[in-house]
Amino acid sequence: MEASKMTKHPLIIEEWNGSSSTKLFKTATITFSPSLQIQRSVNGFNHVWRRFLDAFVPEGFPGSVTPDYVPFQVWDSLQGLSTYIRTMLSTQALLSAIGVGEKSATIIGATFQWFLRDLTGMLGGILFTLYQGSNLDSNAKMWRLVADLMNDLGMLMDLLSPLFPSAFIFIVCLGSLSRSFTGVASGATRAALTQHFALQNNAADIAAKEGSQETMATMIGMALGMLLARITTENPVAIWFSFLSLTMFHMYANYKAVRCLSLDSLNFERSSILLQHFIESGQVLSPKEVSAMEHVLPLWTTLRLSKSAKPLHTNVKLGLRVSTLDHSEMANFLTSAGSFYNEAKYLLVERKGTVSVVVHKDSTAEDILKSYIHALVVVNLTVGQKSLHLECQSWMDKHYESFVQKLKLAGWKAGRLLSHSIIWKAHWSLGEKTD
Repeated sequence: MEASKMTKHPLIIEEWNGSSSTKLFKTATITFSPSLQIQRSVNGFNHVWRRFLDAFVPEGFPGSVTPDYVPFQVWDSLQGLSTYIRTMLSTQALLSAIGVGEKSATIIGATFQWFLRDLTGMLGGILFTLYQGSNLDSNAKMWRLVADLMNDLGMLMDLLSPLFPSAFIFIVCLGSLSRSFTGVASGATRAALTQHFALQNNAADIAAKEGSQETMATMIGMALGMLLARITTENPVAIWFSFLSLTMFHMYANYKAVRCLSLDSLNFERSSILLQHFIESGQVLSPKEVSAMEHVLPLWTTLRLSKSAKPLHTNVKLGLRVSTLDHSEMANFLTSAGSFYNEAKYLLVERKGTVSVVVHKDSTAEDILKSYIHALVVVNLTVGQKSLHLECQSWMDKHYESFVQKLKLAGWKAGRLLSHSIIWKAHWSLGEKTD
């Protein structure tokens, strides 16, 4: 509340609404004239509209979120809307295949089929978490896109189920398995993206408002889906045309959504892109520039279409299991421990065309970042089958600190995701010999 001192001039009081300085807006102006007449000026429409908007955007919006929040949410809401419309079509087909509406169908038979479908999905979710759980944070873009593609496959299986009665159980279980991957990957990547969007420690608020946006999209999608299901009833051509058209739009909206993201955390590919550009130009790219260069689909899908050399990070393995080394590799490992890396919290081992990093169990996020950059430098400077350890170490001594400083100045958050991706660590010590 702002007020002037009581004088002969009118006293003006302004009323502001909001719980933080970034979200204050004027709701009323009260003027006290010398004769104590009160004039109020309130824009009721703006007040009601702002209160309605508060249910869908984070507090302090737009200053409390990153610039890529709005375009991502727009495309994400559109793809969600198409999903809910298609869900009505696929659910209608699935219920028809189970036998809803047929006199010959039994309750126990339909219940068993539905139970088996859900059980397959639960087991699939557990197995997917076991296989890829630690990789979801560092590749949030890719897994966000893959999750929705798997959801499309799951709904396609539901729609196909009535066409193959003899293979019904297999088809619906395959669809449930696909959606289980979607649930795990989508939930995990959503958490990672929420942390990215939050600029004022407001991740919980962003998650709550995202839930409101999803609820609104769900209600609209359900209404449109029921209308579409009614229009296309008993018309297979119209059903398939609607489903496939919405699926194509869903895939496009998802691709646009992940392309809008400018993540500022370092993962394997972004580190490789940044280092290669730094070696060539001495400059560090911004998160927005790197986002336009990194892959959003699994790397193997694009490498087959490209004849260019593989990115550096495909030849680096972070977190090597020491017990898998053979005799000669172990000898090289012990030599390295006493020479090039005697003061580092990591060791580099060249094996089978890749550079593997053995990480010390007491290493910090900074040590892990340094080890990974060192391994990328070794791959970049390797000539034929002969690596240049001394040249690589010289490059690290001269340029690494400058590289890290420029990363921070460009807005990058270094090391966190890399350290989360490590499963195997080791311990070693180089003490003095004793009798």
